[in-house]
Parts: sequence; structure tokens; C-alpha cells
Amino acid sequence: MGFTCGIVGLPNVGKSTLFNAITSAGALVANYPFCTIDPNVGVVVVPDQRLDRLTEIYKPAKTVPTTLEFLDIAGLVRGASNGEGLGNQFLSHIHTVDSIAHIVRCFDDPNVIHVDGSVNPKRDIEIVETELILKDIETIDRRHSEAEKHSKSGDKKARDEAAFYLRVRDHLSGGRLARYFTTTHDDENLWLRDSHLLTNKPVMYICNVHENHASTEADYVKQVRDIAAKESAKVVLISAEVEAEIAELPEVERGPFLQELGLKEAGLSQLLREGYDLLQLITFFTVNPKELHAWTIRKGTMAASAAGVIHTDFEKGFIRAEILKYSDLDRLGTEHAVREAGLLHVHGREYVVEDGDVMFVRFNV
Repeated sequence: MGFTCGIVGLPNVGKSTLFNAITSAGALVANYPFCTIDPNVGVVVVPDQRLDRLTEIYKPAKTVPTTLEFLDIAGLVRGASNGEGLGNQFLSHIHTVDSIAHIVRCFDDPNVIHVDGSVNPKRDIEIVETELILKDIETIDRRHSEAEKHSKSGDKKARDEAAFYLRVRDHLSGGRLARYFTTTHDDENLWLRDSHLLTNKPVMYICNVHENHASTEADYVKQVRDIAAKESAKVVLISAEVEAEIAELPEVERGPFLQELGLKEAGLSQLLREGYDLLQLITFFTVNPKELHAWTIRKGTMAASAAGVIHTDFEKGFIRAEILKYSDLDRLGTEHAVREAGLLHVHGREYVVEDGDVMFVRFNV
């Protein structure tokens, strides 16, 4: 199961620089708007010290970490929802992502052009959100029109659906994001989900700060935090330039470089951690002599569905899941010791998988 985060923001806020640093994908970077025309896609390995420990315990022939996929979506401008700056093309890419990383410029630099002539995080956020809302209104109008047609045949559910879309439209027209719309029953939950509205996706704000402010918070960051607090959104501070420098360094030099800047960790680590939390993701593991594999699922996923992430046959023929806890393996040092201690847990298909579970799936197709 792949999870994708779309990187959005105005032109020249540092999206492609950051994208290059975290994915080493080599996206085109230039000091002018729209240098990113198609969405660059990069797959990022999620660091997990538990994998290192499990590799030490099991000594598999191969270790496969879990990943997140990032899409670098070209800069939005005023009027993007009406096609300005090729906006419609870019907005359509956002429909495919699971979450949005909204990069906000929080630094002054006369050598880097701002599309609106000055740095103003609050204004920049409002521009992007307005364009996403306008695109969502277009989507809702289209779905309302379809529901209206069906309602003319006397279909009561279609009438209810059409009325629902009018409520959503009023909500959006008031400048409010779809994720703050209140549904009243399961059908409305389904209609809202199936609309794939851009402003219904979880968002985190990434403050792109100057290299000199990588370990401190400038006034621009406070503007973003104030907005995020009202939305209960996450905020990550990153210097795209620093991340680009880190990406160029050998692994052994990265720690001292971060210490020199007063940083505890690279921005990528923080971004991935917050991204996991934003999407409500956890990791479980499978292991055999050939391969130790980390898998990403959403919190609350049941054992049979988790097995289906490994292979569809595992879910179809699911019998049971045998679970070892990572904490027990780490403490006792071997699978044999864990089993001898009676700490092998056997569960049926409705067991809710927990972060760090090592799962052995028994199935029959």
C-alpha cells in the first residue's frame, strides 16, 4: 500500500530544492516560476532503527524498509483554479495524493524572486487555500448537477445527495476548508469521501527558513504557527538549502554538520515523522530467512487487511496471525527466546495490528 504526499506552494518557495534534497531525484531547480511542469515523483526510505535491530537478530539475506512517496507539484498562483499558470493541470495532480505538504516561504532573499513581490506567509497560505477551495467548488458543482439529474426520476437518495452538495458548496463559498465540514450520517461521509476534495486532505505546513535560522524561529514562522493552531495542523521547520547540503554529504559527516548548525536531526527525519503521524500510519514487519520487510498501514487496520498489503492471497485465505512484539524481541534477543517465554500471540482476522508487530500470516488459498 503506497502513501503519497503532495508538495505544494507558491512558485519560488523552495519546493523543488527541498524535493531534490529529500528524494535525490534531481528535479529541475530554477529561479523563475513554473520550472516544474509535470509532478516529479520521489520515493523516500523511512528511517527505522527497529529494522537495524531486527536485521541483527534475524540476519536475513535482504532487508526492505518502508517508504513514502512525494510528488513535487508546480507552484500555484492566483487564478490557478481558472487555469492561470497552467493551474488546472497542477491542481489535478493534487487529487491523487493522500496528504499535502504546504511549503511556505519564511525567509528574505533579494536574489530569489517572490511571485507577489514580498514575503508574507499569511497571504501566501490564503492564496493557495483559496485556489484549492475554488477547485473544490467546481468539483461539488459537477457532482450536484449529476445528483440533480438522478433526483428528477424520483430517487429520494439522489435528492438528499443533491441537497448535501449544496450545503458543502455554501461551506466552501464561505472560505472554509472541506475538512471542517460536519457530516450528519454515513451516506454523507461516503459522498464527501468520494468527492476527493482537495481541502479535505490532511495538511502540514513546512516553513522554509533561511540557513541562519534553521535552529531558531523567525517572525515569519510565528505567522504560520498561528494559522496552523487554528486549523490544528502540523508545522515543520526546514531550511531547504541546509537539506540540500546534507544530501551532498557522506553519512559520517552529517551528524557533525547538524551539530554545528545547532540541529538535533535533519529536517527530512522530522518531515517523515510528522507525515506518518499526519496520515495516521504505523509500521509492522514480516520476516523469513530470505527477507525482512517493513510494511506501512493505517492505524486501526485489522490483521486480515494488513495481510492483504503483503499479498492479496494472504487476505483471501487468511487463517490467523502469529504476532511477536518488537519490544520482546529487542529485550530477549532471539525469536526462540520470545517463543520460549510464551510471548507468541495468536490472533484472528479482526485483531488490530499495532506499530512494531512482527507478523507471521497463516493462510490457505
